[in-house]
This record gives sequence, C-alpha cells and structure tokens, in this order.
Amino acid sequence: MTAVVLGAGGQVGRALTRRFPHAVALTRAGLDVGDPAAVAAHDWSGVDLVVNAAAWTAVDAAEDPANRAAVRAVNVDGVGALADAARVHGFLLVHFSTEYVFDGTHPGPIPEDAPVHPLSVYGRSKADGDALVTALDRHLLLRTTWVVGEGRNFVRTMAGLADRGVSPSVVADQVGRPTLADDLADAVAHLADAGLSGTYNVTCGGEPASWADVAEVVFAARGRDPRAVRRVSTAEYTADKPGLAPRPLNSVLDLAKLQGTGFRPRDWRTAVQDSLTTVG
Repeated sequence: MTAVVLGAGGQVGRALTRRFPHAVALTRAGLDVGDPAAVAAHDWSGVDLVVNAAAWTAVDAAEDPANRAAVRAVNVDGVGALADAARVHGFLLVHFSTEYVFDGTHPGPIPEDAPVHPLSVYGRSKADGDALVTALDRHLLLRTTWVVGEGRNFVRTMAGLADRGVSPSVVADQVGRPTLADDLADAVAHLADAGLSGTYNVTCGGEPASWADVAEVVFAARGRDPRAVRRVSTAEYTADKPGLAPRPLNSVLDLAKLQGTGFRPRDWRTAVQDSLTTVG
C-alpha cells in the first residue's frame, strides 16, 4: 500500500507517521491543504491511502472574522479538493472530524448518525468539510475528541502547571473522553486494513469525564493533590473571556460501532497516564 499522511507535523500527523513508517509524510511545507489548487495539482498517481490530519484547529481564533477565509480554506475547500482527487485516482481518503459539529445537547453518548448542529465557526467548517468526504463512495471519516499527542494539548498544559505549583481553574461541566493520538492512528490502521468505509467515532474508552476530572488525574500523577484543581462551570470560566468560541457541554461519543469492528479503545485514564511519561 502506498500511503500519504497530510499534516504530518501536528499531533495526529506525528502519530500517523510512526504508525505508517513507510508513508509519504507531508507537512504544510510539502503540501498546503489550504491551497485547493496545490492539492489538485499534486501527483496522486499510485497512491492507495491518503490520511488527512491537516486542519485549522485553533477553535477560538477561528471566531475572528479576519481568520475565517483561512479556516474555510483548510477545513472545507482543501478537503473538497482532496475528495475530488480521491474520485479521480481511487485512493481511500481518511479524514478527521470532531464533536464540535454537535451542539452538546444530545442525551448520552452521541452516535455517528446524530444530526449536526455546530455552535462555532470551527464546528461549522468541520461539518461542511465532513459533508464533502461522506459524499465519496469510499471513505473513512473518524470523529474524535480531546486529542492528546506530541505537542501542545490539555494534558501537557496541566502537567506543566502541576510541576510549577500552579492551582488552575478547570471547567467541570463539559464532559467527554481524551483521545491519545497514537490510539487514533491505530484505529486508522485497523479500519483501513479491514477494508471498512463510513463514519466512525474514535476516542479512548472508559467512563466519561470532565476537563476537571482529567486535570485531577494529571495532578495526581505528577504528585500534586488533585484538590489543587479548582472546579468551575463553563459560565464562570468564560465570564471574563469574551473571545472564546462556544463549546458543546456533551462531547461523549458512542463507541459501539467502532467496537463492533473488533477495535477496543484503551481506557482514557490508562492512556493519559502512559502519555505523561513523555511530558517533560
């Protein structure tokens, strides 16, 4: 199989290049997905699998009108160009989605076929890009949450605060599950090798938790009292931060379809603990 990983410099991209060591790994410098013309002009001949980990993920910055064209270019227009290339060249396109396409009001874990209703500019751009991918006869759209990998992420931030003796305020009413980037890459390999197509929720497993719960796990692992984490509501946290994008309160994705393929996600607590061995 000839594979290409796009967005290879990001958290998910780095995990994918480890999982697919023989893939052609392209960072933004190698192929800017935000440039649809460049995507269309790229030589895709002989490629069997394209995993697109390139995206605008700065959720709050996406709300700035000055950034909206750039957000759409990467998350929608470039994705459309990749979908067009998949039709012409016949490769399997793997694309990543997010719980931000939902409004967070679904009662319980959110299934793959729940109607989308994004609250933010970022969420809308991802939903629009997803629609272009799912229009393909053959595709994998993997919806994930709270990614933790090599780079800037919540777990790394909390570990740094714990090590410096800081006691942060962390939201306790947004609920979901962290997803380790390496686990996400393993799911890509599993689903692609099985010849599957469609939309799958992919997160770590275990009991859903709030951001504050995750922070407490990190603090305990770093030898700090978990009670040093101050639990606050979303309303309290955002009261003096008017530029923040709205977040869904329920980010818990239903994993039954993924588990039905034989893939068993790790418990998020175990995965987070393992990830902390790489946090300096």
